Amino acid sequence: MVDFPRQTSPMKASANPIAPRRGVPEKTRQIKAWVKEILELEHDVAVSVTELACRDEGCPDVETVVGVMHPGKPIQTLRVHLPISEITRDDLIEIS
Repeated sequence: MVDFPRQTSPMKASANPIAPRRGVPEKTRQIKAWVKEILELEHDVAVSVTELACRDEGCPDVETVVGVMHPGKPIQTLRVHLPISEITRDDLIEIS
């Protein structure tokens, strides 16, 4: 048997630098739980957490956008100028 080295995917080298970055799944779940607790949301309210890169002048390099989706209502958007991995419960209290 001959062992060949693995080829690296060419897609990784050409990754989109401004595409949303993936946060740690456990931290994302924790942020959603904090938001539901802080805002005292009902079970039918969905919460999304997305980390985005920004290249515009005056914009933070990375921000996290939290969307609160009440059925039949416009999405409530909360912005934290930190990556998902650095957000604390206190950060969410401050912006809510």
